[in-house]
Amino acid sequence: MKKKVLLGMSGGVDSSTSALLLQKQGYEVIGTTLELYRGSSCCNQDTIMDAKKICNQLGIPHFTYNFKDEFKKYVIDDFINCYKECKTPNPCIECNKYIKFDLMYKKAQELGCDYIATGHYAKIGYSNKYDEYVLEKSNAEKKDQTYFLYSIKKELLPKILFPLAEFNDKSEIRKIAEENELAVAKKPDSEEVCFIPNNNYGSFLEKNMDTKIKSGNVVLTDGTKIGKHRGLIYYTVGQRKGLGISYEKPIYVIKLDKEKNELVVGTEEELYQKQLKANELNFLVDFEKWDKEVFAKIRYRANIAKAEVIFDKDVLEVKFEEPQRAITKGQSVVFYDKEGVVLRWRKNNVKVKIGGKKHVIIKGI
Repeated sequence: MKKKVLLGMSGGVDSSTSALLLQKQGYEVIGTTLELYRGSSCCNQDTIMDAKKICNQLGIPHFTYNFKDEFKKYVIDDFINCYKECKTPNPCIECNKYIKFDLMYKKAQELGCDYIATGHYAKIGYSNKYDEYVLEKSNAEKKDQTYFLYSIKKELLPKILFPLAEFNDKSEIRKIAEENELAVAKKPDSEEVCFIPNNNYGSFLEKNMDTKIKSGNVVLTDGTKIGKHRGLIYYTVGQRKGLGISYEKPIYVIKLDKEKNELVVGTEEELYQKQLKANELNFLVDFEKWDKEVFAKIRYRANIAKAEVIFDKDVLEVKFEEPQRAITKGQSVVFYDKEGVVLRWRKNNVKVKIGGKKHVIIKGI
């Protein structure tokens, strides 16, 4: 009897090709597109119709499920609240945690499915080293999405399939789609936040925040006032462009000070820190099993960096071998072993000690 899998489909080439691959591997595939936000770039009427066309072409059923209320609660409200607190959120991580790998899995159970699947670039497999199922980096290094998937519940790992796990490049996926005449083979990728199709965060926040956006002072790390900002929601740590300030040398955002409503700026050198403390821990591999050699990634586009990690009383103290640029409040840090296995995740909530050499992680979201 064929194993049944519920596949999340956005109407793009990755999830469409995943449907084809799963079918060829002998699974009974059911496609689903989750309705999350009106006007979203990944679940609007066009993307739903694209997904349905692919399912019709492959002869598999397709369902849509309305999770708009849940998406607002767990993703959009979190996004807005983070900006209120001067944090820089990552909504894709929240969506994966609460929607795709929670609510969608519950729908899969209702349909009698053995697995859920998505078109993410990542691997899940049984590790003899750790004696359990693990999440690990994809072969497609440039497309690897484990950073966005760290929040998957550990017990769910054996129930997830990533059909694109073994491919080395996105071009291979497009080639398969073209060879099998999938209608979306040449459809371009969507890279913006799905509920902000024009990528204008400021405009979205202006329309949806229930608090007034206030201008304030721009100050150097020593407190010297050098200008005015138009509202802290428009800035993030590490930003250089769009500050609207002329200064004798290049300056970057170092900190958003909510209490003083100040934008703290400084030189690029002041962005680099070597330490942090991490709370809100969720281990994908028990800490006792970790190698001594650990690598950490503080944002999706950052390189992994060698780090020393100490665990004490639900807090991880992390000391990087090399200083890291712009550790940002609201982002996440993800840990890997040398083989690329994801060891744990946490939400990053960073307070910069101005004038010092240390970042301290305070209570997370």
